[in-house]
Amino acid sequence: MTGYIALIRKEGSSDFGVDFPNFPGCVTAGKTLEEARRNADEALALHIEGMVEDGDPIPRPSPLDAVMEAAENRDAVAFLVQVRTEPARAVRINVTLPEDLLEEIDRRSANRSRFLAEAARAKLREMA
Repeated sequence: MTGYIALIRKEGSSDFGVDFPNFPGCVTAGKTLEEARRNADEALALHIEGMVEDGDPIPRPSPLDAVMEAAENRDAVAFLVQVRTEPARAVRINVTLPEDLLEEIDRRSANRSRFLAEAARAKLREMA
């Protein structure tokens, strides 16, 4: 896991906005501080996942002092977002599913393992 600095800002009656100095264009928001923090975790993970899929290099984290020295960041509050920057090692498991469910998964997806992993991630995000 690697920690990247996220910056949270709030102006007037707007939601809390979050951006990442190391990842221009990766932004998110939330109505509350907690929602903005949770959304930051997901936004950065998805952004990095896309970069990995595209073969783009993942930047090294910037030091906090360097980020906060920039004039545009002085009014922001910094926090750390931990994210996996390399794919996790795949582990083979044995799962028992009803036959009709497995057939439906196979009709809708060319990769059964990827389908189940994405479904599990979506459910875990929903439960957070």
